[in-house]
Amino acid sequence: MNSNTDNSKTTIKEKIKSIADKREILVQLLELPLGELRLDVSQALEELDDLLHQLNETFS
Repeated sequence: MNSNTDNSKTTIKEKIKSIADKREILVQLLELPLGELRLDVSQALEELDDLLHQLNETFS
């Protein structure tokens, strides 16, 4: 692998980590009394988990 490929892969991994770190915000929202919005937050969390799984499979 050349230097540019290594740098690109590192940048992608850093962005994936940044997305994963923001997942905690959704988890914290689930602790609040959200009413009907709870379903939307749960769905967003599921979709984010799926995305992170796919990104990790692709770029790890």
